[in-house]
This record gives sequence, C-alpha cells and structure tokens, in this order.
Amino acid sequence: MIDVAALAVFIPTFFFVSITPGMCMTLAMTLGMSIGVRRTLWMMIGELLGVASVAIAAVLGVASVMLNYPNAFDILKWVGGAYLIYIGINMWRAKSKMSIDTHSPSDVSRQSLFTQGFVTAIANPKGWAFMISLLPPFISVEHALAPQLLVLVLVIMISEFTCMLAYATGGKSLRLFLSRGDNIKWMNRIAGSLMVLVGIWLALG
Repeated sequence: MIDVAALAVFIPTFFFVSITPGMCMTLAMTLGMSIGVRRTLWMMIGELLGVASVAIAAVLGVASVMLNYPNAFDILKWVGGAYLIYIGINMWRAKSKMSIDTHSPSDVSRQSLFTQGFVTAIANPKGWAFMISLLPPFISVEHALAPQLLVLVLVIMISEFTCMLAYATGGKSLRLFLSRGDNIKWMNRIAGSLMVLVGIWLALG
C-alpha cells in the first residue's frame, strides 16, 4: 500500500489546492447559484470522472517510462518538485479578483452538465501538468502500483467533491467572501506556500 507519511502530506496539499478558486470551483459556484445544488451534482460527477481519468493516465504514462528507464525516477522527482515550486510561486503572485458569471441557463440538460464537467477537467492543461508532476513521486516503486493509485485517486475525488459541494452550496455568501478584500489572495498564498514546501520535500526526499 501507499506510504502513510507520504499520504499525510498528499491529503492536505491536494485539499488546499482544490479549495482555491479555480475553473472547476468557479463553475460549481456559478451553477449552484443559477440551477441549484442538486442539478449541479451532474456537473460534479462529470468533473470527478474527468479528474480521475487525468490522474490515472498521468500516473500510468509516467510509470511506463519509469519501467523502461528506472533512473528516470530521480529526475522525475526533481522536475516534479521544481514544477510544484513554480506553481506555488505563481499562486503567490496570482491576482486576487474572481470573475463569476451568474447567468448560466436554467434549462440545461443533465447530459450537458455532465459533459461540461468532464470536458472542463480533461481539457485543462494545467490539470495534466499538475497530475504528472505531483502524483508519481508519491508512488513507491517498491509496492504494487494499482493499490497506491487507487488510494490517491480516491483522495483526489473526495477532496474535489467536498470542495465543489462547498462552493455550490455556499452560493452568494461564498461569493461575497471571495470578493471581499484580499481573501482570495490569502487562500492562494496558503496553497502556494504548501506547494513550495511539498516541491522541496519531493525534490530532496
């Protein structure tokens, strides 16, 4: 199974990254306010399946390279760590404003909502880069891949669903909180600091 110490680092890191206002969280908030939380669940299901697909594809793709080139693991750790530090710095420098469109159509179908969530997750290049850099270093080459990948994907899906549900149910109150003062900036800085620390941990671990 997965290393407990690594999992203890992975869970809060991914949660804080998920909770920061990004594409999927903004979409969940917008739909939650315009069509209601219950119907927004269809978008969430699509997004979760999309994120899980990206995570699995990223890990399997990197794993196949590592099987053919065992020494690539050390290089991957350094590259992944450096990329996470880069993301963390960018989050520190991110703008503190949030653009929210509250005029989403109320008659959108369940299939359209599901597709919207799935495509949003699959078509996000930053999501692919993040998964490729973050997930593989948490995979131990000394244990079976499938159980470790299953645990990480479950953590990702639970974290994403919890955060999207919070955004969808928070509605106008959460929107006011995020638009007030420097709240988004501080959320980005907390998540960014975590990313930098994890990047250093991965590179030196």
